[in-house]
Amino acid sequence: MTLIKRIFVAALLLVLPLTATAQDALTEDRVRELVRETILANPEILVEAIAILEERAAQDRVTGSADMIAAQREQLEQDPNAPVLANADGDVTIVEFFDYNCPYCRRAAPTIENLVEADPGIRLVYREWPILGEGSVFAARAALASRPQGLYEEFHWAMMDMSGRAEERSVLTIAAEIGLDIDQLRADMEAPEVAEHIETSMRLADLLGITGTPTFILGDNLVPGAVEQEVLQRLVDEVREEQAQ
Repeated sequence: MTLIKRIFVAALLLVLPLTATAQDALTEDRVRELVRETILANPEILVEAIAILEERAAQDRVTGSADMIAAQREQLEQDPNAPVLANADGDVTIVEFFDYNCPYCRRAAPTIENLVEADPGIRLVYREWPILGEGSVFAARAALASRPQGLYEEFHWAMMDMSGRAEERSVLTIAAEIGLDIDQLRADMEAPEVAEHIETSMRLADLLGITGTPTFILGDNLVPGAVEQEVLQRLVDEVREEQAQ
């Protein structure tokens, strides 16, 4: 909805209760005139009305996200085809949707490392969600293919610490540096489980309305962006308290 339309709707919300209690004879032109008069006489009410509309819309989005997260919780938190780091038996699960070419994901990586070091009860579930080009797709497939060799964690953090764009050459260079067998890696990249993981990430992101990386799921909370460690820890504590009730 454009700003002009939102302003008009906001103004109507203010005057329509008055017109309904006055007379049904008010015409549309008269309503428009009342709107204009109200705006000219009290311009500050537009700010208040728009703020109310935005708050309601935001609350609707939060409620909708929470409901959808609850509906998809098993897939989000317990997918056997998703890498799990930190404490696999932790009492609070954080699900991260990320892309190796996302600068904000790289910025968030040290925050996540510090968070799990400070709170050993956290369980990390990673959803490879390559949305930033072919290099991202290759990197995600390579990362998932490193799991049979037991080096996903090492590969993941090395990729997050890289400089420059993740493309086939740079990805394979890092893979070799951490000791991956490149021939096996290439073969495992074609495994159906790899494509299935990425397809599931795409489906979940669409269902949850995720629009960018990184995005974190904690309990019923959908948290976009490279947020501070304190914010994530507060949400972890809230989830833990809710689970204890």
